[in-house]
Order: sequence, then C-alpha cells, then structure tokens
Amino acid sequence: MAEPRIAVLIPCYNEEVAIPGVVAAFRAALPTAAIHVYDNNSRDGTAAAARAAGAEVRREPQQGKGHVVRRMLADVEADLYVLVDGDGTYDAAAAPGMIRRLLEDKLDLVTGTRVTEEKAAYRPGHVLGNLLLTGMVRLIFGNRISDMLSGYRVFSRRFAKSFPALAEGFETETEFTVHALELRMPVDEVPTTYSARPPGSTSKLNTWRDGFRILNAILLLVRRERPLPFFGLIGLALAMTGLGLAVPVVQTFLDTGLVPRLPTAVLSMGLVLLASLSLACGLILDTVTRGRLEARRMAYLAIPAPDFAHEHFSNDSFRNFP
Repeated sequence: MAEPRIAVLIPCYNEEVAIPGVVAAFRAALPTAAIHVYDNNSRDGTAAAARAAGAEVRREPQQGKGHVVRRMLADVEADLYVLVDGDGTYDAAAAPGMIRRLLEDKLDLVTGTRVTEEKAAYRPGHVLGNLLLTGMVRLIFGNRISDMLSGYRVFSRRFAKSFPALAEGFETETEFTVHALELRMPVDEVPTTYSARPPGSTSKLNTWRDGFRILNAILLLVRRERPLPFFGLIGLALAMTGLGLAVPVVQTFLDTGLVPRLPTAVLSMGLVLLASLSLACGLILDTVTRGRLEARRMAYLAIPAPDFAHEHFSNDSFRNFP
C-alpha cells in the first residue's frame, strides 16, 4: 500500500527566531513530508530563515491566521495535513504518533492537547480562557474535545477540502472544532508537550482582544449552526418581558374595565409580536441550516477516506506513543 503524501503547514508572522528550529524538527520527525511555511507579512527575516532551513515558502498578504489557513488548505495538495504554529512551542516528535492514531482509527482530525508544567509557556489567563471557551463549545456542539484552541492538529484530506475556512484570525481554531463536531466526524486527541517560546521570540496572541474575538466567533457560529435555540431563547426573553408587563394592565382591565396604562399595553403587545417573529425566524433558519449541513456532509463524503498503511508510523521511536 502506498505511503501517504504528508504536508506540514506552518503559518508564520515574525518568527525569524523560532522557524528554523521548527522546520528542522519536523524534517527530522517526518522525513518524507513536504514542509510549507506561509509568511503573513512578517517584518523580520522569517521567510529567508524558513527558506534557508529547507521549507517551501509562500506569502499570504491578508493579515490574520484565518486567512493563512484558508490559503494553505486551498494551495497544498496532500493526503494528510499537519498544521502547527511556527513559534516552536509544539513537540514535532509527537507528529508521527498523531498520524498513526489518525490512520489506525480512520479519523479525520487529531488534536494535540497541550500538556506543560511551564507557566511561561501556558499562562494562567490563557488556561482559564481556553477552559471557558472550550466549555461553551462542548456544551453547545458536543462533549468530544478538551483543548479547542490548540494550534497543533493532524487532519485528513477530506477534512481539509471540506472545511469552509471563513475565519480571519485566531478564531479559526474554533471553526476547526465546530466543523468537525457539526459533521459528526471521527475525531480524537493526543496529549503533546507544550513548551515556552525560544529566547527572543514574542507571542502575537493578545489575551483579551483575541479572547473576545473567539467568543464573538462562538456566538456567530451558534447563530449560524443552532438558529432555533438561538432565536428561540431571544423570543422567550421577549415573550416573558411582554407578558410580565401585561399582567398589571390585564388585572386593571378586569377590575375596572379600563386600560389607563395604554403605552404599557402597546409595548407589551409589541414585545410579544417580536417574540413570535423571532421564533418564526428560528424555525425558518433551522430548515435552511439543515439543508446547508446536508450539503456540507455530502461534500465531505465525496472525498475518499484516508486508507493508508500505518506501518510507516510504527517504528521503535514512537511505538509506545499514546
């Protein structure tokens, strides 16, 4: 059975210090893989350093990780894809084990969950934010993931070529997860070592700004993928407020036959009408969403499942990898 074509995809922005080590590490871990570095308007020597290390370098002028991911998945043809950040924080030696897990269990996505004891590598604020955001997605879309924001993933060709890639920035990680959960894809996670950046390298992640962007992305995905609960809850809130305002008005009318609080009565009626309209929008959009989901599922199924011999990834160096 033929060996799969593997592509290592590395999005980069100002990673001149870290990228040579990342390319070298993945070259050692996956000797037959094609390593692609996409430079996202770096102001330092990232592109030259990656090229000197032996990677194929391309440029994506639209700023943001989401734009780079969309470009990479459109450009690169492979059977299996390894996506990893170019900051040197992820363990390249874990990649063969992640690929082996994907092939053995015929999965479409394997996420490298971050394990570290270095506080400098995984700051408490980032840990808390990841727990909260991941918890929201688990509650809404399914309890099958534990580290939604990991930047280390292995996925099949049919995942890559059916992924819409609509995000612009770091929220693309959320989009990866929701895409897999919504299409009921077979997924798994593998614990991987997470380390601090090399000296001289600085993080591009802003805890509050990017955290709010990811939260906003989750809310937009809920509206898009779960329209009936989303608009149903809005309708319920409007209906309860309207009925609450109506109670004293109706009570006064039953006692006196008069409606002295006419503005309140009109407001109450308007809120109940808006509640009905919100529910109707949710019902209509739920039908549209189901049609979109079926179309995405058919596009996913049109691409052959991964079917390669995993003996290529069974040597002594990672036979005992979890």
